[in-house]
Amino acid sequence: MKKIAAVVSVIVLLSVTAVRADKAEDVKEMHEAYQQSMGAMKDDMHHGMMSDDPDVAFAAGMLPHHEGAVEMAKIQLKYGKDPEMLELARKIVAAQAAEITQMKKWLKAHPAQ
Repeated sequence: MKKIAAVVSVIVLLSVTAVRADKAEDVKEMHEAYQQSMGAMKDDMHHGMMSDDPDVAFAAGMLPHHEGAVEMAKIQLKYGKDPEMLELARKIVAAQAAEITQMKKWLKAHPAQ
């Protein structure tokens, strides 16, 4: 009986360790995804805001900001667990898509000088 309990204890311990290792890898991947997303967004926003035309600077700076929000929402959808935050992420993807389209269309019609 003691041997069975010992074997069961080892199996449980190994299972918990494996779950923690998987979770740790997921957390690492999630952090890397957020870092990559934020780095690209920050650089693109800064570049866009450098236009001498204030309207172009606004749209060109906001565009990567909105695209970054969509990327972050997609990361949430991949790694998140909370139903409220998952729903918010879905809403962000949908809402930002329309604004991204509007800004791209406007920037195409109003190229920077």
